[in-house]
Amino acid sequence: MIKEFREFIARGNVMDMAVGIIIGAAFTAIVSSMVDDLINPIIGLFTGGIDFSNMYLVMSGNVPDGASLQAARDSGAAVFAYGSFLMAVLNFLIVAWVVFLLVKAVNRARDMAIAKKEEEAPAPTGPSQEELLAQIRDLLAARAA
Repeated sequence: MIKEFREFIARGNVMDMAVGIIIGAAFTAIVSSMVDDLINPIIGLFTGGIDFSNMYLVMSGNVPDGASLQAARDSGAAVFAYGSFLMAVLNFLIVAWVVFLLVKAVNRARDMAIAKKEEEAPAPTGPSQEELLAQIRDLLAARAA
């Protein structure tokens, strides 16, 4: 069983998956920092710092006016916490947009590197397709005669 486990771990796809998970964790830190430290403050400027997370409706129970969502939950009241859901959706959209922009930038950089390699590659030497076709035509014509 240890031998099978060693073979399983040594396979390339398992190692690729491990590298992907590690890179994904690092990428998550970058995206989280970009959203929390760069994007959210800009959005806060435009929205006046509105925080939807404490918006809720009391379905049943007694909650003092102006109480926070946590206080309403702690009082045992049934609350419809639509603000938390709105914040989760908004955060998802922001993170998705940031990931899209990062992937787009990486793809653009990769395409530029590939284009540069293609420019540096030497042009193929030898006859063109038209020249080869002309040679074949001439050979066929000489063979037929």
